[in-house]
Amino acid sequence: MSDAFNTPAEVDPRLLEVLVCPVTRGPLTYDREAGELISAGAKLAYPIRDGVPIMLADEARALD
Repeated sequence: MSDAFNTPAEVDPRLLEVLVCPVTRGPLTYDREAGELISAGAKLAYPIRDGVPIMLADEARALD
């Protein structure tokens, strides 16, 4: 079995350049290992599923 099935799908770098946090409209940081986009301002981590960022506050994980 290939390792490709165990790693998260990559996000298009051009998409990462234009995405902002829907709560704060601030910048996001890509956490490749966790497969999340981090909003330091909102203290939220938005999941990335199958290479698609889920930019809904209801789907985000709160950061401590």
